[in-house]
Amino acid sequence: METISDPDLKALLDDLDGKLNENEKWERVIEKSNDNLSYSAKCCKPKDGPLKYSSVTIFENCCPELLRDFYMDNDFRKQWDSTVLMHEQLQMDETSGVEVGRTLKKFPLMTPREYVLSWRLWEGKDKTFYCFTEECEHPLAPRQKKYVRVTFFRSGWRIRRVPGRNACEISMLHQEDAGLNVEMAKLAFSKGIWSFICKMDKALRKYALINNPPSSSLVTATTLIKKVPDGFEDMNDIVSKAVSKANIVETESSCGQVSSGEKKLSRASKKLVAKSLLLLGGVICLSRGHSSLGAKVVVAYILTKLNKRADAPGAQMANREA
Repeated sequence: METISDPDLKALLDDLDGKLNENEKWERVIEKSNDNLSYSAKCCKPKDGPLKYSSVTIFENCCPELLRDFYMDNDFRKQWDSTVLMHEQLQMDETSGVEVGRTLKKFPLMTPREYVLSWRLWEGKDKTFYCFTEECEHPLAPRQKKYVRVTFFRSGWRIRRVPGRNACEISMLHQEDAGLNVEMAKLAFSKGIWSFICKMDKALRKYALINNPPSSSLVTATTLIKKVPDGFEDMNDIVSKAVSKANIVETESSCGQVSSGEKKLSRASKKLVAKSLLLLGGVICLSRGHSSLGAKVVVAYILTKLNKRADAPGAQMANREA
């Protein structure tokens, strides 16, 4: 198992603070908000990898510690995230703070996806928290034919307070290869992510009422969180604040509006749905793959469309995928 280290955090800081690859073309996917939260996401297709997503979610009346504990609590996750079939801790390195876990996720019409991941958390200034996650191999999780192993997974987030408000934000970068068609993955994401974020918000409010979170007594990466090395945040602080303010303004100004990216996806969906039946249940998640700070399909919505448009060849493709 390769160890996640401080250079991984530095790279994450650079990416979160806007130092993304200038050659990558980013497309706005969705911007939504209500009284409790706001969410915005964009994506790009790198030349040498799967879809990459960047998102910002702002939760009102929430502190960073609560959001961190909620997001990392896999036992509680299973109570509200119906895609998670199981999760188990495989290893906890108390020296490095790196945790390894295995999760099975089930989406409609698809073979269950298996995630074997390692992750590490850091605490920075003013109750700012960071996490970086990547795929790995582990002797306690040999590959099995009845599952599809996700072989590429890179995800990182930052949780911090929103200046001047009783709110906190989680900024995330996520990239994984779950074996899905690019266009159908984008369609499923844009149609399903807002419902999932609203469901997450309801679960967060319920979690806040628990007397002693987290719900697990295991030693985890959260309980053994590491400190951000000196100088890491100072180098990124000015750019970080400017980008954060821009994200907040963009998100709040778009309340109740449908983005141009959503409209384009909507227009393309009529052709994609019938030809992409096998991909219906899949979605690239904006979050940790073993528990997901991320995206799901609104199954009922797209299934209704498929029931009307799917033809025989499409159905045969779905059978082969499953």
